[in-house]
Amino acid sequence: MLTNQIQQAVRMMGAQARRNYGVTAVVMSKATDPIQQLFVNKLRDYATKSKSAGGKLVDASPEIERELKQELEKLAKTYGGDGGADMTAFPSFKFEEPKLGPINSSSS
Repeated sequence: MLTNQIQQAVRMMGAQARRNYGVTAVVMSKATDPIQQLFVNKLRDYATKSKSAGGKLVDASPEIERELKQELEKLAKTYGGDGGADMTAFPSFKFEEPKLGPINSSSS
């Protein structure tokens, strides 16, 4: 009898702990740590810079842009994209029906 009460109390305390953890997770979601706040600010700055860059590298020097272009050309040569093929497009496949010979029913 006593063990049943203890087990029931443990289950109840476990449920309360899960509920309290769920509530505190929402409360603690705000950045109270200064390092965490700096990180969030940097992420927001990067998001605005990347939107203004329009798909290019953020804060890239001409040397970095040139290196990126060289690496992309090297990858294109390695994987067969030299002829101006769009390497970002999904490849198209052509499956042709196999040619079957006539079935000779008199040989069976």
